[in-house]
Amino acid sequence: MFPTSVKEVQALGWDYIDIIIFTGDAFIDHPSFGTACIGRYLQKFGYRIAIVPQPNWRDDLRDFRKLGAPRLYFAVNAGAMDSMVNHYTAQKRLRHDDAYTPEGRSGQRPDRAVSVYSRILKRLFPEVPVVIGGVEASLRRLCHYDYWDDCLMPSVLLSSGADWLCYGMGEKAMLELTRAIESGRNIRQMEALPQFAFYRKGSPKLPQEQMLLLHSFEECQKSKKAFAENFHEIETHANMLHPKTIVEPCEGGYVQVNPPYPPSTTEEMDSYWDLPFTKLPHPRYKGKRIPAYDMIKDSIITHRGCFGGCNFCTIAAHQGKFIQSRSHESILKEVRALVQKEDFHGNISDLGAPTANMYGMKGKDAALCAKCRRRSCLFPSACRNLDRSHEDILELYREVDSVKGVRHSYVGSGIRYDLFLSPEGFVDESSRPYLKELMLHHISGRMKVAPEHTEDKVLYYMAKPPFTYFERLRQEFDKINREAGTHGALVPYFISAHPGCTMDDMRKLANNKALKGIWMEQVQDFTPTPMTTSSVMFYTGLDPRTMKPVFVERNSSAKKAQKSFFFSK
Repeated sequence: MFPTSVKEVQALGWDYIDIIIFTGDAFIDHPSFGTACIGRYLQKFGYRIAIVPQPNWRDDLRDFRKLGAPRLYFAVNAGAMDSMVNHYTAQKRLRHDDAYTPEGRSGQRPDRAVSVYSRILKRLFPEVPVVIGGVEASLRRLCHYDYWDDCLMPSVLLSSGADWLCYGMGEKAMLELTRAIESGRNIRQMEALPQFAFYRKGSPKLPQEQMLLLHSFEECQKSKKAFAENFHEIETHANMLHPKTIVEPCEGGYVQVNPPYPPSTTEEMDSYWDLPFTKLPHPRYKGKRIPAYDMIKDSIITHRGCFGGCNFCTIAAHQGKFIQSRSHESILKEVRALVQKEDFHGNISDLGAPTANMYGMKGKDAALCAKCRRRSCLFPSACRNLDRSHEDILELYREVDSVKGVRHSYVGSGIRYDLFLSPEGFVDESSRPYLKELMLHHISGRMKVAPEHTEDKVLYYMAKPPFTYFERLRQEFDKINREAGTHGALVPYFISAHPGCTMDDMRKLANNKALKGIWMEQVQDFTPTPMTTSSVMFYTGLDPRTMKPVFVERNSSAKKAQKSFFFSK
């Protein structure tokens, strides 16, 4: 286990620490958490890693001083969630619990934790590099709309004072940065590292043909149109296999975002999971319950990435559009280890990822994918180059279920039904077998899906398929239930007050005949989060894809009414 205190460092006999990671979460040594993933991967290459979870930023800052200065750098993340989303509801009310803290206590991390932690470290140890990463930093790598202060903010590099920002899934990037710092590479070499962003005074040094030059932060403050234009370019490049270097002028200098590493291969993905995770909370918590751990302790992650391209979602912006899957052998090895745990009772709680049934999916012709500029492989219609066969994942389910000690392998992650269905029916020979297998063996009676709305006008602004897809799903779902004599239920998720959604649209949703007989409990008020098309629409009133005006409900009472109307029909 990684040391988190002076006493634990001394027990290991260490006379120095290479990297100290500060995180807003309680520390759980599980691959569902980025701190553990980066820590274990760097440890594999011989680096000494210490972790300071949830440091107290209110007192004399002893948590920031206690381990002294690391040999190489400090690394900082806010935790598995954005700290502002973690703290506040869509109505900007303070939440009273925190699933990533022992006993679910709230108030154990600051607002905008990345910036707060980083500024403290730069003040205490000005000579030591600070590297920021994780969801909060990754999605704030460029100028972004901040819903909580209702304004545009520059890159988090400026508010944090950090030296480097690693965005996305960072194993390869962080290893290369660590080696670069250790070997004393010059600044020009460091500034060429893939998947990093940094801020510099003056003008960019890159040849014009190598970079995408955005409107400046100051221009975006003056013009919502400029901000929308920026975002359209940023999102297009974020979903390309070979994007340009992005440069955004800001406050007398510029933020540079280098292109990412190529998507991880299956062999690389396997290597990330073939690390000695204990899969337990740190012993410092002495058996205290951490709600987030309860949710994932019996889960298995199968892949990373999502090519759905939903306008309100940040998964692709952080994990990438291209699916990076583990091998069957790697997953089965983890399953066999899981069943050996004393507290495992035979049920895998989730065999999946952001979108569970994207496992193993890719383009039929990789050369076409390499040139593609589409944000989504599914919207406005499925790409003809996309291989949507579910044969591979069906075989994986069978192999996992055949492991001795596994009673059930549930799929708790989201399912994209437009991967196997169209309004006309199933898309290939593997589609119906997949839905049937999922219904009868991999859900606990309730199948969660996310049509998000019923009105196609709103769905267009969400970049979701027309509601006729859900109507077809319900037909096929009910048919399989009748044939099997089962009583499974569909549980649809919906979003209220999304840009483009009016009160009349919510009225139509609430009275849609296709939802008759379905118990409605999952309606979420839209929350604008950084680096999404929907948030740009909310702030600018423009659709950045077309630059046409979009209706936006900003009034707090009206937003609340949209959500509550659904339950008072």
